[in-house]
Amino acid sequence: TRPPSTPEGIALAYGSLLLMALLPIFFGALRSVRCARGKNASDMPETITSRDAARFPIIASCTLLGLYLFFKIFSQEYINLLLSMYFFVLGILALSHTISPFMNKFFPASFPNRQFQLLFTQGSGENKEEIVNYEFDTKDLVCLGLSSIVGVWYLLRKHWIANNLFGLAFSLNGVELLHLNNVSTGCILLGGLFIYDVFWVFGTNVMVTVAKSFEAPIKLVFPQDLLEKGLEADNFAMLGLGDIVIPGIFIALLLRFDISLKKNTHTYFYTSFAAYIFGLGLTIFIMHIFKHAQPALLYLVPACIGFPVLVALAKGEVTEMFSYESSAEILPHTPRLTHFPTVSGSPASLADSMQQKLAGSRRRRQQNPSAM
Repeated sequence: TRPPSTPEGIALAYGSLLLMALLPIFFGALRSVRCARGKNASDMPETITSRDAARFPIIASCTLLGLYLFFKIFSQEYINLLLSMYFFVLGILALSHTISPFMNKFFPASFPNRQFQLLFTQGSGENKEEIVNYEFDTKDLVCLGLSSIVGVWYLLRKHWIANNLFGLAFSLNGVELLHLNNVSTGCILLGGLFIYDVFWVFGTNVMVTVAKSFEAPIKLVFPQDLLEKGLEADNFAMLGLGDIVIPGIFIALLLRFDISLKKNTHTYFYTSFAAYIFGLGLTIFIMHIFKHAQPALLYLVPACIGFPVLVALAKGEVTEMFSYESSAEILPHTPRLTHFPTVSGSPASLADSMQQKLAGSRRRRQQNPSAM
């Protein structure tokens, strides 16, 4: 049996998890704005519609149950080996994309930077279809090399620091590149996953079993016995990436809504960000008191939706909030018309106008028969 963790070790672990959860949400939300305004096709965001949001909890439940059955039927060692290789590749790419903007500041102006393009097509002639079209440069290759070092470290040692570096990269990329199209879609997604999280944590042991058996960077971990054992500590507190990314993409949506209001304030972003801190802090407190795993979305969803809606009610901007369409923004890379026909009036007035024009045309023809 493990010796009980000290209060200092527990406080350090929970505080570190809270800080690690906030970093990808804050910076991912800022990068989501630049991503929406960018011109690089390889960095275009993936928009989540209301239909996607409604289906997501069902797909997630099937995936979770499938993993649980796999761990029960097949050898856990071989499953984790396959998953480790899969997340090794994804982790390197995600970490490279994450650190690229920071690393670009350290390259000297004289650095020989060459442009490359990775293009895979299917078919030929008019039937040719692009499968992969990715543009990168020499700086990106340097970032990829640095990320590969972390990947090899994770693959060989499964060290918790390497796990967290990949987990933070996955979280930041998720918040940056997954965009909700409107607030209603966000409420559908968070509401569905609220039920999903509560059911699979309180109703069964499926989620806890998969989280403990799944040796992949799908969670952030921090040792509660770090002060006693140092970097080789092994008594971990954990937080799933879904508890970061799902509220994070909703918070990022509210930041883009703040910007669309053009009031030079980020009221809804800061409100939802504070709500996330409150919800996650409450989750940690309840988990510590009852000594049982808690579905974080049980506390995060009401906070992240409720706080901004209350602010909107107080400011009289509920209609603007729920009518905002992120995917309908006119962005620099969006093709747009420069001349629009002017049409105004009711359908009845438009019909009367058309009849008057036709009658006028007939009279002119009767007055000037030679024009026929």
